[in-house]
Amino acid sequence: MPATTAGPRPPRTRPRIPAPAAAGLLGACHPLPAAAVTLFTAALAAAVGRALPGAAVTVAAVAAGQLSVGWCNDRADLRRDLATGRTDKPLVAATVSPRAVAAAAIGALLLCVTLSLAGGLLAGAVHLTGVAAAWAYNLRLKATAASWLPYALAFGLLPAYVTLGLPGAPWPPPWLTAAAALLGAGAHFANVLPDIEDDLATGVAGLPQRLGVRRSAALAGLLVLGSTAALVLGPPGPVSPYGWALLVVTATPALLAGGRLGGRFPFRATLAVAAADVALLLAELR
Repeated sequence: MPATTAGPRPPRTRPRIPAPAAAGLLGACHPLPAAAVTLFTAALAAAVGRALPGAAVTVAAVAAGQLSVGWCNDRADLRRDLATGRTDKPLVAATVSPRAVAAAAIGALLLCVTLSLAGGLLAGAVHLTGVAAAWAYNLRLKATAASWLPYALAFGLLPAYVTLGLPGAPWPPPWLTAAAALLGAGAHFANVLPDIEDDLATGVAGLPQRLGVRRSAALAGLLVLGSTAALVLGPPGPVSPYGWALLVVTATPALLAGGRLGGRFPFRATLAVAAADVALLLAELR
């Protein structure tokens, strides 16, 4: 039989995610808070003196965890978002499929587990406890009076995840843990404010929904202000003029977050306070 020659094989190409789906995935991960938490982790790792390789793994683990939490949140909220017409959500706008978001959430979670444990068993367990708390919020606790607890726990454990990677695995000082937990709880109240009415209409009755818009807004401002106060007053020694000045400056957006009720302003003001807190933290830990 005469030999036959086949034509050249087409080059193998990796499947590509269509641009609209990629944009939908990006929007569904809650990019602003995810980036803010990741940058805070990077700043804290630099402030406490983490070596570059360990710091890179730590920051990557936090980024993966934040992505998993964001995608889990949007997938878990799909039914309620459809009921309230949240067309700003990629899943409701159908720019990405529920299956793709669920797969991305699970994939990011598996990556988070691997990266977290790469930094040590104790540090990894601390970080994964915080991530588990965030998933528990998405899947169950957001509709209960304990809705604030996962935020406080996850944020409060974040400094420990960073410092436990240092030689000797030290725990962070209590004032730093308290400041992070207060900031997390404040972020929860501020983030929920614009959606309280829609949440109540779809059966979500977390603590902010039970307290109402006005009291939740005031509490959000007090919590984030308390976070800054912990960073200023917590470290030993006299407070520097820089610390007092920063406390006064951060008090303004914190109080505005508690007094202005519309839109996303309270949450953005909380992020502004968080940025100021990071600047203060870098100064305190030098």
